[in-house]
Amino acid sequence: MKFTALAVVIAAAALAGCGKQEAAAPAAPAAAPAAATAPAAAPAPAAATAAADNAAGKSVYGKTCAMCHAAGVAGAPKPGDKAEWAPRIAQGMDTLYKHAIEGFTGQKGSMPPRGGSSTSDDDMKAAVNFMVDQSR
Repeated sequence: MKFTALAVVIAAAALAGCGKQEAAAPAAPAAAPAAATAPAAAPAPAAATAAADNAAGKSVYGKTCAMCHAAGVAGAPKPGDKAEWAPRIAQGMDTLYKHAIEGFTGQKGSMPPRGGSSTSDDDMKAAVNFMVDQSR
């Protein structure tokens, strides 16, 4: 799995570099074909960025969240358990982010702030995104 994440990051860097080369190419005599391919190249870095973000979420999940979520400790919903995640997802991503960052105690269990770690807000959001993506 680490190899896959590394491959995604390398592909994202390569695609980002390709986009920069095309941006510098308009001075060349073949400017019309480069302009025609530039819009097609623009979505690729965005898709690669999304995949890299998901890789970051997977990493945070593996280092912090999996200790409870993989086994369902203290009522933590397991990634991929659609029945457990559906009502949580229905509350909206902002609520899920808030509960992950600030902590939450509910009828089925509790979530300590940041899962007991010092992970940044952005990393916590990436981990939440990773678990939600696994559970839709």
